[in-house]
Amino acid sequence: MVDLYEAMSTLRAVRRLKPDPIPAEVLERVLQAAAWAPTGGNVQPFRIIAVQQPVLKAALQGWYHSEWHAYSKGHLAAMENMAEEPRLAMARMLKAGDYLAAHLDSTPVILVFCFNPDYMAITDSDLGRPSVVGGGSVYTAVQNVMLACRAEGLGCVLTTLLCLREPQVKALLGIPQGWYTCAHVPVGYPVLKGHGALRRRGLDKLVFSDVWGEGYVAGEVKLQS
Repeated sequence: MVDLYEAMSTLRAVRRLKPDPIPAEVLERVLQAAAWAPTGGNVQPFRIIAVQQPVLKAALQGWYHSEWHAYSKGHLAAMENMAEEPRLAMARMLKAGDYLAAHLDSTPVILVFCFNPDYMAITDSDLGRPSVVGGGSVYTAVQNVMLACRAEGLGCVLTTLLCLREPQVKALLGIPQGWYTCAHVPVGYPVLKGHGALRRRGLDKLVFSDVWGEGYVAGEVKLQS
C-alpha cells in the first residue's frame, strides 16, 4: 500500500481512464474512505451516487462534452500569449481533457457528490462574498476518495463542469429536492502511467508566518517588539 505522503505528493488528475471494470471490493474500499471524512458536527451532509449504468453515463458524457469544449475555448485563447513551457503544459492538460470528454461514458464509474445545505453550518453565508465554508463538509469526502483511488492504483479527477447542468443531472439521477451537486469524479484504471510527481507552488509562495506576506521559516517564531 502506498505511503500517505507519497499518495498526496503524487495524486495527479488522471483523465485518461480504461473501461476495465473495478472489482467490487476495491470500489467499496474507496467509498468507505469517503464515509470516514470529517464533516461539521459529524453530520455527513453528503451523498454519493455511483453511476455505472451505460445509459446514465452516456447522458452525463453528452452534457460534459458540451460544457468542456465551451470551457476549454478560454484556455486555447490564452495559450497564444504564454511562454513555451506553460503553453506546452496547458496543451497536455487540454489534450487529456479532450480525451475525458470523449470517453466519460466508458469510465467504469462516475461518482456524483451531492450535498444538502440545510444540514450544514455555513458560517460565511452573510459575509458578502462567495460562500465556501459549506464545502468543507463535502470536499473532505472527495479528497478521501481520491487518495483512496491513489492507494488502490486507480486514476481519478475532480470535475465540476456538470454542475452547470444540475437540473438535468438531478432529473436523470432522481436527486431529490433540497439536494444539489458539487463534484463529479470519474474513476478507473489509468490508460497511461497515471499518477506521478506534481507541479505545485512551494511553501514560500503559499505559507506566511503570523501575518500575510511574512515569509514562513519552519520552526521559527517571530516575536513582535
